[in-house]
Amino acid sequence: MIFLIIEELKKFLGEHVLQQESMTKHTSFRIGGNADIYISPRNKEEIKNVISIAKKYNMPVTVIGNGSNLLVSDKGIRGIVIQIGKDMCDVVVEGQKVKAEAGALLSAIGAEALKYHLKGFAFASGIPGSLGGAVCMNAGAYGGEIKDILLEVEVLTKELETKILSVEELAFSYRHSIIPEKEYIVLCATLQLEKGEYAAIQKEMTELAEQRREKQPLNFASAGSTFKRPQGYFAGKLISDAGLKGYQIGDAQVSEKHGGFIINRGNATCAEVVALIEHCQKTVFEKFGVSLETEVKMIGEK
Repeated sequence: MIFLIIEELKKFLGEHVLQQESMTKHTSFRIGGNADIYISPRNKEEIKNVISIAKKYNMPVTVIGNGSNLLVSDKGIRGIVIQIGKDMCDVVVEGQKVKAEAGALLSAIGAEALKYHLKGFAFASGIPGSLGGAVCMNAGAYGGEIKDILLEVEVLTKELETKILSVEELAFSYRHSIIPEKEYIVLCATLQLEKGEYAAIQKEMTELAEQRREKQPLNFASAGSTFKRPQGYFAGKLISDAGLKGYQIGDAQVSEKHGGFIINRGNATCAEVVALIEHCQKTVFEKFGVSLETEVKMIGEK
């Protein structure tokens, strides 16, 4: 069956269809087994075609963005992985509005906003993800969240229809939207920014970038903050206070620089990261009675 699916997919996507593609190449954690079929579409019509073919053969589809918040199983991902990335990354500025495709990196949007003297995006410009992923999880940093600057989102539904959704319709909360529940695929989004002074915007972006470099283990592969912020606490501080900084299972380690990050010191496996996550959760709960919920999303065959 795989052969038939590959043949059909290649009619529409040609060289953009890969078999047994290692997910270590497509996630910031550099961890994970192979995807049966990996596709990087160039437009929404190609996405529709892929999903139509997948439905025809009853094959599961996993949609990812930049892979900066993912932990992929060592066994890989069965079915088709669609990565909306560098082939769907256009950014267009119209007045104080920025319309970008889902694959656009937040850093690229930040640079474009700066070019047009638009403020309000600095908090997001250093997040190592794509716009689609950021919208799905209402990504945020330094007091700002995507919902604060989002005007509307174009999504593809399970029925392969495109819809324009407002911020209100997306029911945003902390690191959450209805997009995963509804199985929507983000195609593009429009942001509402404000006019500002170039020097002031650049200064804010530089200062936030410096803060990231000082506090976060950017020299190691990771998926960013491993845990969500528990109400009334900071996950990194709880983990540090529990004496877990530097704790290691295999090549997975709680960062010595920031307790909220689990890093890959070279050849960590998904199993090692999961074991370390569970150890942190157990230890923090035993010491402080606080439950840590993962922010990193785990996908693939269990």
